[in-house]
Amino acid sequence: MTSGLHHITAITRKIQANVDFYAGFLGLRLVKRTAGFEDARQLHLFYGDGAATPGSLVTFLAWEDGSLGRVGHGAPSEISFSVAPEAIGFWLTRALQFNVKLAGPAQEFGETVLRLTDPDGIIVKLVGVEETTPWVWWSGGGIAEADAIRKLHGATILSEKPEQTAQFLTRHMGLRLGVKEGNIQRLVSDARDIVDVRDAGGFWTAAPGTGTIDHIALRAVDRPQVEAVHAGLLAEDAGEMNMHDRHYFYSLYVREPSGTLIELATDGPGFAADEPLETLGSELFIPAHFKEDHEELTAMLPQFGLPGEERITYRDLPFVHRIHMPEKWDGSTLVLLHGTGGNETTMLPLGRKVAPNAMLIGIRGRAIDEGVPRFFRRLSQMRFDQSDIASEAEAFVAFAEALGHAYDVDPARTAFLGYSNGGNMLGAVMQLHPGIVRKAVLLRAVNVLEDTSAVDLSGAEVLSVSATDDFYGPYAAELERRLAAAGVGVTAIKLDANHGLNAEDEAIVRNWLDGVGPGQSA
Repeated sequence: MTSGLHHITAITRKIQANVDFYAGFLGLRLVKRTAGFEDARQLHLFYGDGAATPGSLVTFLAWEDGSLGRVGHGAPSEISFSVAPEAIGFWLTRALQFNVKLAGPAQEFGETVLRLTDPDGIIVKLVGVEETTPWVWWSGGGIAEADAIRKLHGATILSEKPEQTAQFLTRHMGLRLGVKEGNIQRLVSDARDIVDVRDAGGFWTAAPGTGTIDHIALRAVDRPQVEAVHAGLLAEDAGEMNMHDRHYFYSLYVREPSGTLIELATDGPGFAADEPLETLGSELFIPAHFKEDHEELTAMLPQFGLPGEERITYRDLPFVHRIHMPEKWDGSTLVLLHGTGGNETTMLPLGRKVAPNAMLIGIRGRAIDEGVPRFFRRLSQMRFDQSDIASEAEAFVAFAEALGHAYDVDPARTAFLGYSNGGNMLGAVMQLHPGIVRKAVLLRAVNVLEDTSAVDLSGAEVLSVSATDDFYGPYAAELERRLAAAGVGVTAIKLDANHGLNAEDEAIVRNWLDGVGPGQSA
């Protein structure tokens, strides 16, 4: 069996901070960026050495603003990389310069170890060892070859059944017993990679989420070898397993007796299967098995900048939000509000279709109603929490007013688009806070305010698109009437459609934003 680690996969909450740490501070090469193989709306980044060598790879699934996980038994707890023993001083100095949390240096198993903490709280160990296996220096990482990270050195597994965990890994995954130090049993590969099994009996169980390590992957020569291991595990009734073609490698997934997810991955075909070695990591790939529109999926994935590239610096504003920049920004901005159950990414594909050169800002409603995000609470199908609307409208005003300073947004070139509950929110904000929203698209929206106070909205423009086969369709006219009475230039269109959006909506909105849309004035 090919020996040693193939990769380690963890979960990050903030992708830009992750890139800045692993590609910027650590100097690893971003060797692949893909949509997730299980969920195409999840970004998956792969870092490694200069040639994406198996055994050098650490990968991250992006759960933007996802729930924090918990380190505990039944999961890995640390990632370690090898560096030259003489380089530990360099990394100690660098960590102090970059204000990276650290501990050590210390001696573990006769090796000098420096512990760092990444932006998600994951422990990354740099271990001074004389490396004998091949690796390829990444000259673009900004770290001299003598000091650079060379490859993965190992991982630590927390186990409440340490002896069974060690037996499983030695019997099936090509590792052998090494020395034991305290409550840690070291397992060693022929490539000198290590897996430390730490006795965590009495500790709490792990919980998946951001800031945790999802699984460790060990190496196999080829698919027949993976299938042979699978057959051996089946013979032992090793529990639930599955195998997948991950395009860059073929994998078997299984849990060891204490619950840690273990992957066995082939060395080939490798990351140059769809991208030249010289430009690895420069293009976004979406696995072919996803039949959804790839351009739509791309719009929903978080953007980031490599070291030296332009990037979006997210500000702490009242609403969770996602920004998507076009290839060529024309200076305009479209703020997008989702319907019930959506989030900050839901409306981005529509936004990119109707405003291809605008900065898109998708926001997430803060009211959780029946377990899903909304912009305010609903009491019944046509009764809404008025105090909640008022307070959330105030928060939205603070958000909208901060956009100029936060992201260089020009209010005169900003439009707002809301669907269903998001459209209802925009209609309420316009009536409660005149002047904040001057140009808005309201899709399948209704009036939600009980207050009938007169306001002056002269100069504002609204496109309202309702549908005939929609429970809320007949109620759109009341909102349109209110806005028109306040001085808004309303374009009202009723489609032969249902509550969902379609290509006709897209065309109408795009033309209206361009100033050439059809429709009748309300």
